[in-house]
Amino acid sequence: QCPWGARNTTSISCSLADVMSEQLAKELQLEEESAAFPEVVAAAEGPFITGENIDTSSDLMLAQMLQMEFDREYDAQLRREEKKINGDSKVSISFENYRKVHPYDSDSSEDEVDWQDTRHDPYRADKPTTTPRKGFTGKGKDITTKHDEVVCGRKNTARMENFAPEFQVGDGIGMDLKLSNQVFNALKQHAYSEERRSARLHEKKEHSTAEKAVDPKTRLLLYKMVNAGMLETITGCISTGKESVVFHAYGGTSTTEDKVIPPECAIKVFKTTLNEFKNRDKYIKDDYRFKDRFSKLNPRKIIRMWAEKEMHNLTRMQNAGIPCPQVVILKKHILVMSFIGQDQVPAPKLKDVTLSSEDMKKAYYQILNMMQQLYKGCNLVHADLSEYNMLWHNGKVWLIDVSQSVEPTHPHGLEFLFRDCRNVSQFFQKGGVAEALNERELFNAVSGLNITADNEVDFQAEIEALEKMNEDHVQNHGKKLSMFSSDGDPPIYNE
Repeated sequence: QCPWGARNTTSISCSLADVMSEQLAKELQLEEESAAFPEVVAAAEGPFITGENIDTSSDLMLAQMLQMEFDREYDAQLRREEKKINGDSKVSISFENYRKVHPYDSDSSEDEVDWQDTRHDPYRADKPTTTPRKGFTGKGKDITTKHDEVVCGRKNTARMENFAPEFQVGDGIGMDLKLSNQVFNALKQHAYSEERRSARLHEKKEHSTAEKAVDPKTRLLLYKMVNAGMLETITGCISTGKESVVFHAYGGTSTTEDKVIPPECAIKVFKTTLNEFKNRDKYIKDDYRFKDRFSKLNPRKIIRMWAEKEMHNLTRMQNAGIPCPQVVILKKHILVMSFIGQDQVPAPKLKDVTLSSEDMKKAYYQILNMMQQLYKGCNLVHADLSEYNMLWHNGKVWLIDVSQSVEPTHPHGLEFLFRDCRNVSQFFQKGGVAEALNERELFNAVSGLNITADNEVDFQAEIEALEKMNEDHVQNHGKKLSMFSSDGDPPIYNE
């Protein structure tokens, strides 16, 4: 064949009807769109509205069809951005609020006009009259003062717009409403009362922790701990009290402050409301460690100091070798500690466990030794020691809840110690421990003060006298006594 010859082309037979077919054109258009925008076509929900099922003679209908198609492409773009940003993160974002939703049939009327966008105010008179400086208008019998009933009524109706947006004042378009001063003042007072009540409810909901629940700020702090790898997961609530809520969590793999995170952790979230524990300020306002920072007018600061106080007390106890939870980290009012228990089951309290006579005797001498170490070695008084704050785990007693613990030089430190001794003595005497000392003997054994009194009233009177002497010494010399005067170290009781 000659290379310069004409090429034989095979002609495809096609009728004029096929060329003019609208269906063929649509198929070609869809093929081009699928090749150019494959993800957009795949993300489009539902078929595109065509002229077969709708009348396209109206320009408005064509505009709506185009707008719906643009919205589909825009939504597909948002989905791609969501997938790209979220990835494998545990906390994902959504652009749901930014997606366009254009209904096919709009029920809105074009004739509706918001009267607030117009210059005409239906609550005012058509011809507002101004009161001159002299206080009245008109002459003779037609005098109108600023105290006129009609003028005041219209002004009161117009002033209802200044109420809070949540207060529904109704719709008086087209009506010449007039409110008397008595009715307006009553509505005004009611609006202010509702606004204050709504503010209190909002404050309580957003900025306080409730039983078995946390506020948004606390939840955000917990999310940050999980995302940072400090905690693996938070399983649920294990204990509730008047001052805090305790959650169980599995520790993560990261380390913080050169400390290895234990496999199981206890998250103590201090409540930001003072409703259930209103007298907690007496434990902290006279503590010299926090006295300069105490502010009764700011409850959230009190809670943070309360959490910080427990952290410092637990650190002292841990350094002295007293069995207690190990501090992991403190974030504002959230204290993360080691979990006393195993497999999400917390260790039972001493009041809930049934011990044999030998174990009960062993537990008593452990607590006696811990009270002496707490007083002499840590320079602390538990101030809330009872069978409710002592756990039994692995054959020994563990102390918890030391946020209210104070030093013996506290103005009420010895009173708190005597109360602890009474709780411990009564519990073990009822438990059948014959060697258990009474509260006065236990107080002398722990403190070493050797107070000699025949009855409890005189004993407490001498305790108050010692506290008064220490308080006077602080006021006169500006410093606390290192220790109360005693006849020597207390004896150490062993089993």
